[in-house]
Amino acid sequence: MSFSLTVLGSSSALPTSKRFPTAQVLNVQERFFLIDCGEGTQIQIRKFKLPLSRIHHIFISHLHGDHVFGLFGLLSSMNLLGRNADLTIHAHAAMENLIRYFTTSFGTDLQFRIIFEPFPSRRQSLIYEDKMVTVETIPLKHGIPTVGFVFREKKRPLNIRKDSVEQLRIPYREIVKIKEGADFITDEGKVYKNSELTLPEIRPRSYAFITDTAYQEKIAGLIQHVDLLYHEATFLDTDRKLARLTGHSTALQAAGIAHKACAGKLLLGHFSSRYKNVAAFVSEASTVFENTVAVEDGDVFQVEETRER
Repeated sequence: MSFSLTVLGSSSALPTSKRFPTAQVLNVQERFFLIDCGEGTQIQIRKFKLPLSRIHHIFISHLHGDHVFGLFGLLSSMNLLGRNADLTIHAHAAMENLIRYFTTSFGTDLQFRIIFEPFPSRRQSLIYEDKMVTVETIPLKHGIPTVGFVFREKKRPLNIRKDSVEQLRIPYREIVKIKEGADFITDEGKVYKNSELTLPEIRPRSYAFITDTAYQEKIAGLIQHVDLLYHEATFLDTDRKLARLTGHSTALQAAGIAHKACAGKLLLGHFSSRYKNVAAFVSEASTVFENTVAVEDGDVFQVEETRER
């Protein structure tokens, strides 16, 4: 079962010839979620061969242009490609007016329905849930209302050992209970513990998307033990004052959050175009959190399944 992140854009407000503005696609067990939609997102989706028609939920962190300008072109292309499936957009309330302006001002008669789901920006909230995954918001500190997103897999039913079913002739109705964690009791009253009958459970995987924000230590407490953490690193620490003034973070600060959160891997992005070489970001962050990567457009990060007892 897939759990992979594709980076579509890793630049900050000013795109470069090599980096598009912020956008990502997260694949959770073949559910594809678009996170932010900077200018050129639809181009990147096609370039990296992602299934546009299978994106049914878009999450917008805030309404600065480098995180949302690509949405209107994307909606238009979806329409031209014949989309008829509903599309849900999760964003701040003001986004609804922008979507309405787009559809009315440009005469865009969409052949699919947009379901708009506003969320609060000042408190942590569960904003999406299905049988496989939950999505929560994390309030961030930026010039306008901004949130991060945390995607968490749900626990899956236990896998029962086939040899146990055959050997003990376990009825189907009992198999269902065992998968939910129950022990098995034979007609003679012998008890077989659930751990004897099932494989070690698959550990749920998680991903946190944190951009744009000034440094906030409390973020770490809300994303404990995430497998992947994308944290903006617009500046190097020599420009810490500028980061604070603009509501952004440095690579060193991002590493501090990853360390305090006990994250699995730190992904740095949202780089200011003033820096020509991002190797310095990794060098700086690695002094605090070793497992750090400076992302490039097109990078794919896979979290493998692991079992635990």
